[in-house]
Amino acid sequence: MLFNSASFLFLFLPAVWGVAAALHRAGHSRALVPWLVVASFGFYAISHPAHLPVLLLSVLVNAAAGRMIEGGRTPAASRGWLVAGLTFNLALLAAFKYSGFAAAQLNALGGLGLPVPALALPVGISFYTFTQVAYLVDSHRQRAAHYGPGEYALFVTYFPHLVAGPILHHRQVIPQFRATAFCRFAAPELGRGAVLFAFGLAKKMLVADTLAPFADRAFAAADAGLTLSLWEAWFGLLAYTFQIYFDFSGYSDMALGLSIAMGIAIPINFRSPYRATNIIDFWRRWHISLSAFLRDYVYIPLGGNRRGPWRRHVNLMSTMLLGGLWHGAGWGFVIWGALHGAYLVVNHLWRAVTRGTDRAAAGGRWWPWLITFTAVTAAWSFFRAETLSGATRVLAAASGLNGVALPQSLLEAVPALARLGVGVHTSGMFPNDLTEDKLAWVLYVAFAAGLAWWGRRATSLAGVDDDEVANRPPATAVFALAGALLACCLLKLQQNTAFLYFAF
Repeated sequence: MLFNSASFLFLFLPAVWGVAAALHRAGHSRALVPWLVVASFGFYAISHPAHLPVLLLSVLVNAAAGRMIEGGRTPAASRGWLVAGLTFNLALLAAFKYSGFAAAQLNALGGLGLPVPALALPVGISFYTFTQVAYLVDSHRQRAAHYGPGEYALFVTYFPHLVAGPILHHRQVIPQFRATAFCRFAAPELGRGAVLFAFGLAKKMLVADTLAPFADRAFAAADAGLTLSLWEAWFGLLAYTFQIYFDFSGYSDMALGLSIAMGIAIPINFRSPYRATNIIDFWRRWHISLSAFLRDYVYIPLGGNRRGPWRRHVNLMSTMLLGGLWHGAGWGFVIWGALHGAYLVVNHLWRAVTRGTDRAAAGGRWWPWLITFTAVTAAWSFFRAETLSGATRVLAAASGLNGVALPQSLLEAVPALARLGVGVHTSGMFPNDLTEDKLAWVLYVAFAAGLAWWGRRATSLAGVDDDEVANRPPATAVFALAGALLACCLLKLQQNTAFLYFAF
């Protein structure tokens, strides 16, 4: 079920919250967890009934594995159950997410003629699998408390985060299910949650969905073998760069807003990542819950930076390759992860050379930010394109290898440019070179860039502090702005689209 759908906003959410509020006020707080478990499974089943058994199986097996790990009489027994639990989770991911890709690559390399599975990917499987992997590892490390079966099931299936994160940690969330603020629906929390939800909805419907057609047209043209102009490649790249940010951060804001209204604090997943002045800073701001998981459960267990700089670089590359594969089974995701791994290695080498100082960034220089943003944008080409050739065509055009082509209308306005030999090139993405349609895309991208680079964070406007439910009410003007944005979104509910991270 989509947050940006009428059925969620006007049927599911009022029914679930109405019953929860009634239970809380009647003093039946113990019934809240079972009710929300049922509601969360229902939330998933309404849109994805065929994949409900996969989610149920995952929750049941991991809950049982966690109990066996906790109850292991010896360290060896506990470790054995951990290995069994991790094997189950990896096998589940491999079957649904990677089996088709693996079979296709083996056939291409060895001509084995293996059947290529075409299993539909269960929505949210990457998120709820990593959530439970962390729980199993912490159980083995004796860092997980004893949770009831209902609490555990709600932690995994909690509907605000279930299908697109953030990746929750059991210690962050489960204790809050026992707090008196859970489902109290007090006016301050409702106000902050509603404001944040409205901002997230606007990010998705008014910004990301507006940019999507242009990004789709640019990458579809490249995947089809068309040669893009410099102009088309850059606006296609930038359109996707801001589309994926506002789409995913919009979902995360909505999830956080829903949780705040229910008295639950979940992690903030974005802190203005496109303002980062180096790639290390970028990964402290982008998809923070995934970064934390990869750091705590992959990078540090591999040895982190404890075994010298070169081993750290190997660990960084390995971690980011896994991060790329987590997003999807394809060489584009592998290359995207490898690029970010290489970026991080270069960043650490630069810090070693400069002895940990960043004089340029500290001095307010613009070029560290520009290098970081350009590197991130270039990597998105492999993340978005359907084919490797399409990604390289976009990057080749954006690099000027197809020539520096300018819009026809600009050449007509400034004839001297034409006399300099600057040619006109278009892939046919647009019926005319600089139509009103194309000018509109330029304005949309510029508006999105302004919001990402200079706009205040939605969480700040909503009065939400990092990783906690704040007690700072939003300003009256913020409520008015949120109301206006919500009204604009409600007018577009019939045009609702799925979130990009549903595919991962």
